[in-house]
Amino acid sequence: MNFLVVSDSHASKEELVTLLERHPGLDLYIHCGDSELSSDDPVLEQFQVVRGNCDMDGRLPNLVTVEVAGVTFLVVHGHQHQVKTTLTPLGIKAKEVGADIACFGHSHELGCEENNGTVFLNPGSVRLPRGRKECTYILGDVTEDTVFIQAKEYPSGDVGKFSFSRT
Repeated sequence: MNFLVVSDSHASKEELVTLLERHPGLDLYIHCGDSELSSDDPVLEQFQVVRGNCDMDGRLPNLVTVEVAGVTFLVVHGHQHQVKTTLTPLGIKAKEVGADIACFGHSHELGCEENNGTVFLNPGSVRLPRGRKECTYILGDVTEDTVFIQAKEYPSGDVGKFSFSRT
């Protein structure tokens, strides 16, 4: 199964439209919050979306769990899980919900790591990066044995590739 993760687009639709056009037909599209768009905005239709600290639409959930092809994703923004300083609270929540992959944003900093069987993905910001000049997002592919991650630069380019064993 393949997926895309984006975060912190901060009221810009252009990047989201471009990513949907560039990567059609994926199994899952995730937005980790701070879209600053209404939950019923058409550009968000294909995304599993959570509410970030800058999102005003109270209809957006703070947390989403979704299973696709036997892979369970936990999606949060991160501001309620102290992700700028530690992944421990998010790791506890991931274990509680049985998540294979935990996706979050908030820090605007690209990150990818595995801890205690959970893969943690922060796509950075597709619009306002911190800690680097590139705007970033993540493409992923999960097989029976491996989680493959591509950190991508927006609008084009590769930042890095990673893989994690699922066993």
